[in-house]
Amino acid sequence: MNPILRTTALCAAIHLSLSTAALAQDAATLDTLQVTASRVEKPVAEALASITVLTRADIEASQAPDLIDLLGRQAGIDIARTGGPGGASTVFLRGGNANHALVLVDGIRVGSTGQGVFDFAHLPLEQIERIEIVRGPRAALWGSDAIAGVIHVFTRDPAAPSARLHAGSYGRVGASAGTGLGDADRGFGVTAGYQRLRGFSATNPLSTFSYDPDDDGYRNRNLGLRGRTTLGGQRLAFSAVATDADVEFDRGTTRARNSSAGATLGGALGERWTHQLTLGHAREDLDTTSSYSNAFRSRRTSLDWVNSLRVGAGGTLNLGVNWQEEEGISSNVFDGQTFDRTRRSHAAFAGYGLRRGAHLFDLSLRHDDSNQFGAARTAGAAWGWDATERTRLRLSWGEGFRAPNFNELYYPDTGYGYAGNPDLKPERSETWEAGLEFTPADGHRLGLSAFRSRVQDLVAFAAPGTNNAININRARLEGVELEYRYHGSAWTFGGNVAWLDTEDAATGLPLLRRARDKAHADVGYRFANGLELGLDGDYASARRDFGGNPGAYAIAHLRLAWPLSPSWRLEARVENLGDRDYALVQGFNTPGRSGVVSVVWNGKH
Repeated sequence: MNPILRTTALCAAIHLSLSTAALAQDAATLDTLQVTASRVEKPVAEALASITVLTRADIEASQAPDLIDLLGRQAGIDIARTGGPGGASTVFLRGGNANHALVLVDGIRVGSTGQGVFDFAHLPLEQIERIEIVRGPRAALWGSDAIAGVIHVFTRDPAAPSARLHAGSYGRVGASAGTGLGDADRGFGVTAGYQRLRGFSATNPLSTFSYDPDDDGYRNRNLGLRGRTTLGGQRLAFSAVATDADVEFDRGTTRARNSSAGATLGGALGERWTHQLTLGHAREDLDTTSSYSNAFRSRRTSLDWVNSLRVGAGGTLNLGVNWQEEEGISSNVFDGQTFDRTRRSHAAFAGYGLRRGAHLFDLSLRHDDSNQFGAARTAGAAWGWDATERTRLRLSWGEGFRAPNFNELYYPDTGYGYAGNPDLKPERSETWEAGLEFTPADGHRLGLSAFRSRVQDLVAFAAPGTNNAININRARLEGVELEYRYHGSAWTFGGNVAWLDTEDAATGLPLLRRARDKAHADVGYRFANGLELGLDGDYASARRDFGGNPGAYAIAHLRLAWPLSPSWRLEARVENLGDRDYALVQGFNTPGRSGVVSVVWNGKH
């Protein structure tokens, strides 16, 4: 059956069953505030996009082992990881390439200038307060990279002392602690952590790399800082997070150091005018030692000024400007090849939102100008209709673009047939989306989205006779996503199903490492004494990959949380209950049945 028809039938069945269900406690999901979809604070209920907001409570309840695992449970996201925790990890949002999702940490771009992606493997969940995932193009507000959407991570601002100790399979041990001082106007917080794993062999004999059956370990040290104060009617805030990780792989080690920091000044400038000025910096340092050594350096400094003005009755005008400078450095000890490049860009954007009765409208337009690729203009439009108090329909259209990264532009010809091309054009996209948001009863929420994207001028290393980088590929991305969530006094359950159809126009084949069918489900129960039990399940169909096609898999996980006292909690989780053999990337291993036990102290009680 056609995916859209299947989804429509499933929605009808859920609608019928929930319409007769007893009312539960109000989860207030749609009242949650978000800032990513429109760059200003707005309730999820007012945003005309497919949005997932994961709060600190959601993160703790999930007991996910790491950020990449947590993201992989969300609708429309495929993940790939080369080995265990700490292995190079990539995220594919709505079938787009890994560099088609803009990644922000506290509003600061953190994607590498060299490869154009952010490795989520090294950012611990203990450093994260909330995550906002916006699916669909957001280039008309955020600029380059937001072809498939935006993943925005907000770091923790500890209001009281807390600590966590954990130990588990594969030699996993770790600890984290945080504390904060102050009040709503002035304060300071710090969170620090350490983790070590003996690990398991990252590769297996199917790998095309130099297979070595030894254990590949991982170490991570991390620190987060936050501060805030008031200056008259303005609020000045600072945040920074840094990670320092050692990743072992067959016959080599990579040291990965990532950091980002930002300072914001914001508040009211008039009765109908608010603003926020943000200065940010992000950097990445990768040093690999093996049979040969190489080093990569990524630097980005940015300045953003966003203004929001209430105009007329029910209208909001958002105006902003952006400036950034990017630097990428690469050196290869094996053949002495290197590059050191810098580029600058500036941009201006405008967004207008309006409510008229049951109808909502959003318009956005942005102009980017770079000294490397020239000008790029993007636009977006969306309409929403509150058909009933519990039902909203939405329709949107948006453009996107991605500026080539420094490796694609300047990587020197090492004699192996791959080299950059400084004449590359930005990749471009166009996306249509239709959606439904439905709350059949308090505590229940259903979301449905169908989208169609076309991406052109994709960069590939395929120049005839050289395999140098050129703009050649085109891609077709189509899909349907269904999400459901229920929160009751004792029971919680929900999940998501996604059907994705991708095609590389040059070959007619599906894009690599994207599952056509993917699903996640979870159920939890809280006993009267506070004990919580939960079961999670994940499914993904077979995917195309280099050197073979990893088969479909279905795995389940069990979790427990037991409050020992108002301040202490014991957590335990068993991963891969059935001890299934499965692969996320051809030739790379995944954990078998394994477990972790944590002791958590919450000093606010």
